[in-house]
Amino acid sequence: MCYNSSFNQPAYFSNQPTNQTNAMTRQTKKSSTAHTQPAAHLDDEVKIAKPLVRLAALLYDGMLILSMLFLTSLVLTVIGTQLLMDTGTAAADAQTLPAWYQNGVMTPMAVLTLVGFYGVFWRKTGQTLGMQTWRLKTVTTDGQLLDWRASFVRIIYACLLPMLCAIIGTLVYGGRLAAVGSAFLGLLCNYAVCWFNARGFAAHDILSNTMTLKVPKIAHEGIFASLKKRGK
Repeated sequence: MCYNSSFNQPAYFSNQPTNQTNAMTRQTKKSSTAHTQPAAHLDDEVKIAKPLVRLAALLYDGMLILSMLFLTSLVLTVIGTQLLMDTGTAAADAQTLPAWYQNGVMTPMAVLTLVGFYGVFWRKTGQTLGMQTWRLKTVTTDGQLLDWRASFVRIIYACLLPMLCAIIGTLVYGGRLAAVGSAFLGLLCNYAVCWFNARGFAAHDILSNTMTLKVPKIAHEGIFASLKKRGK
């Protein structure tokens, strides 16, 4: 008598796993999770940010800052034109704003815009929008968020070398293009210092007792999420 191996077994034989199989499956999942979770922590930890990453974040923030400076300059130009100048209808009636207004009002407002942009973000979370994109965070050397004074000091030191280079470039070569190119060279020199000290700090990091960190994904929190949490 032949036995037919294709005989259909009841559903509870073919589809229902045993208790032993369930236990082994749960144990396998737990062991695999225990082995994979620590690896994520080891692969990504807090460290000093590299200069190229910091320059990339600066490029992001630079576009935002230029937009803010343009808007500020536009508003102040309109106000100054209405208050200080006689408007005309012909091209020959065109005038320039007084030097005292440009140097005494517009320039300080540009500086305040720059300080305000970085100061607000550094005080709240240590991250600007560009820094958030690259998971960077600026803190003091003891790990605290910057206050207004520390933010102002850091910005002054960050602008010091570019301003000196711009002045030298203007005196040697003359012209606005030489000033801009020399200022950009001074900016790069700020970050080139990272390769010549053991801690990897930029020139303005050392002078202002601050540092910029590369934070891991697990510790990274967006600026808007942090502000929402503070508002609760």
